[in-house]
Amino acid sequence: MAAPKIGQAAYKGPSIIKEIFYGMALGLTAGGLWKMHHWNNQKRTREFYDLLNRGEVTVVLENEVTSP
Repeated sequence: MAAPKIGQAAYKGPSIIKEIFYGMALGLTAGGLWKMHHWNNQKRTREFYDLLNRGEVTVVLENEVTSP
């Protein structure tokens, strides 16, 4: 009785097109997250300076007088 032949996939090596696609997708995702981080920092800085110009916040510490 002959055993049926089972087809095995032969390893052909990495697919260059897939590797390029994966690299581009990973790079664009990481770059997008990095850009969003910088936009958030820029927004917070802009809000701080707007509040500073309106006089709602200050960076000068008030002197606390303590009696000995």
